[in-house]
Amino acid sequence: MTFVKGLPKIKIHPILYLFIIISLLTGTFTELTIILALVLFHELGHYAMASSLNWRIRGIMLWVFGGVMDTDEHGTKPIKEEILVTLAGPSQHIIVYLMLFLLSTFHLAPASVLEIAFYYNSTIFLFNLLPIWPLDGGKLLFLVFSARMPYKQAHQSIILVSIGLTFAIIAVQLLFFPFTLSALFIMVFIFLENRTEWKQRYYIFIRFLLNRYEGISSVQMIQPIKASANSTFMDVFSYFKREKKHPIYITYPDERRIVIDENDCLRSYFYDDQHNQTIGEAFRYHE
Repeated sequence: MTFVKGLPKIKIHPILYLFIIISLLTGTFTELTIILALVLFHELGHYAMASSLNWRIRGIMLWVFGGVMDTDEHGTKPIKEEILVTLAGPSQHIIVYLMLFLLSTFHLAPASVLEIAFYYNSTIFLFNLLPIWPLDGGKLLFLVFSARMPYKQAHQSIILVSIGLTFAIIAVQLLFFPFTLSALFIMVFIFLENRTEWKQRYYIFIRFLLNRYEGISSVQMIQPIKASANSTFMDVFSYFKREKKHPIYITYPDERRIVIDENDCLRSYFYDDQHNQTIGEAFRYHE
């Protein structure tokens, strides 16, 4: 569903319709309206920052207590840019706090409505900072992983950490707090998102590699990779890091060694149909 012309394309996640029905049945539609307004304001913060940095943006998906900005930038932008875009969402809640303070100071809105808005603004703000993918806190943790680990390892690590924390939060909720259907729905949704991300991890990694080959990934420094001639292409690719350019040193059984550019390695894998060969077979040593 697309709303105001000039804004990004905004879609509603199917689970949100369920919450709308629940709010109508339970008389909490006012609360849901406030939540959606806060979520939209949050996502527009991401959108404004990403647009200012010339990101390719497809649209925004809204769901309760969060949203997802759909973009074509997947590991192609500098980590610093991604940090700015990620933090732009939570920073919107600081602006909301200031707005609520002004509304309260000048008595421009009912106190009961301001209390509800303050509660949900705080809840959404803190919830989105949880280190769970695809929340903003999870994205920040993924960027920390990406700065220190190869991309493939970082991506798999954030999914596993997120699934573990999701189950831990569900357990704590069920054991120590009053049961709420909404909280359970949200955590189950997050689990399903990570389950889908895990299933698609190979394709996400392939997209990362293709972006590198096409030259649209940010490069900050050179970092060599050492590989034996018996290594597969995927063995070598699993060491690729964001913002790093990798010359690849191939060592043969007789201790001779050659160096190849990572783009030659990517071209051999994707376009020369050598993906079933070892890297030593694809790049033979010549006297």
